[in-house]
Amino acid sequence: MKCMLGLHKSHDAVELSKIIESKKQEIEEETQEIESIIIPSYKEKSKTTDEKLSITIGKLHELEKETGKNRKFWHQEVDTIFNKFDSMMKSIKENHLAGLKSHHSRLSKLIQEMTETVKKNKKILLSKTMSAVTSYKSKLHKYRNMPTDIDVKLPSLKTNTAQGRELRIELGEHQAMLTQGALSSLTDKFSYSLPSKLLDKAKMIASIPTRVKPLGHVACVGVDEAWVSGIDKTIRHVDIHGSGRGTVTCQYWPSDITVTRHGELVYSDVNKTVNIVRQGRTETLITTPPGWKPDKLCCTKLGDILVSMFTTDFSQYKIVRYQGHTVRQEIDRDEHGQLIYKGGALTLYVVENNNGDICASDNNAKSVVVVDKSRRVRLRYDGTPARRKKSFNPAHIVTDSMSHIIVTDKNNACLHILDQNGQFLRCVDNCGLDKPNGLSVDREGRLWVGLLNTGEVKVIQYMT
Repeated sequence: MKCMLGLHKSHDAVELSKIIESKKQEIEEETQEIESIIIPSYKEKSKTTDEKLSITIGKLHELEKETGKNRKFWHQEVDTIFNKFDSMMKSIKENHLAGLKSHHSRLSKLIQEMTETVKKNKKILLSKTMSAVTSYKSKLHKYRNMPTDIDVKLPSLKTNTAQGRELRIELGEHQAMLTQGALSSLTDKFSYSLPSKLLDKAKMIASIPTRVKPLGHVACVGVDEAWVSGIDKTIRHVDIHGSGRGTVTCQYWPSDITVTRHGELVYSDVNKTVNIVRQGRTETLITTPPGWKPDKLCCTKLGDILVSMFTTDFSQYKIVRYQGHTVRQEIDRDEHGQLIYKGGALTLYVVENNNGDICASDNNAKSVVVVDKSRRVRLRYDGTPARRKKSFNPAHIVTDSMSHIIVTDKNNACLHILDQNGQFLRCVDNCGLDKPNGLSVDREGRLWVGLLNTGEVKVIQYMT
């Protein structure tokens, strides 16, 4: 009445009862949609996910049974080979089942939350308290956006038994093989892929212009594609023909990039985090402890992530093995308590070899350092056997299917190839590798070498 008769009489007035009635009508319609449409949809999705979970467990169980059956065909190397496959299966189960269980749990929680919302809404509709109605906040938009379904891709198991000659087993992208060299017993030779011999002269298969200058890092994806990055905030996806396949924008420029066994991009940045890109979304995977910053990365075949990190004053380096968010191993001191890696402003690159050795390119010490599973320093390589004109300048480092250790040498425009025991085999220096910087190996066993100044990536075949 004051608004009608007083100073406010210039504006329209609506009875409060009509506003309340309109608001209640809105709540009633919303409650009806949640109860009759959205909750049943979630329940159906939960049922489907539960069925998928059961099917996945069954299939994984069958895969485990199949790998178990093949044990009787393998002799001298059976324990080594199948222990690796068991570990792979355990990791696959943890990754896939954890994702499905998490998705199922989230759906269940949302169903419970929506059921509670319906109950509360019904109480509001019966309530005579105006504040209960006017303070109502809608959750309809949240509930309409159902969580994205989980896509489970299980590896296939393939076996081949040529009695008396060859035994082969393959699980997804990993394979092992035993060959018989004599009738008396099986040899101890087995490998994880087919390439087996170094070429006398390496061959350049392709030269890819990336337009990233300076080019810092290369990480292969499958056979004919790779991620590349420099000192800007963009990581680019290119193929062997030089075509762009997409980009990822970072908050800070990446210190390193790598790819998981499932093809997901992982990168570290100066903001103390290691991040993973899943379905176009960036998630923080690891945050380093206070006083440490992440640097170089390696995704292992069994799903762990190795992170080299340094103190903020560059006085100390270490390599940390993460399984998910959990620290499983730290490598910084040898069996005598001495620091393994040298402090300084340069970087420590890291990779894991097939036998479990941790191979590092210690640029501050100008050497390659190999540490075994018990943190014992197996070897140090300083480049002397290669007899190059300039001093050894090791940087990016990889290993291949034959356990070769391959490291870039920017000073001498070449790659050094060592066997797993640090024995120098040869240099790749005939493919125009001016300032080789990024380095990766694709699934066909070819090297992708990034050139610092030109931004090119050279694809090199160096094994038969």
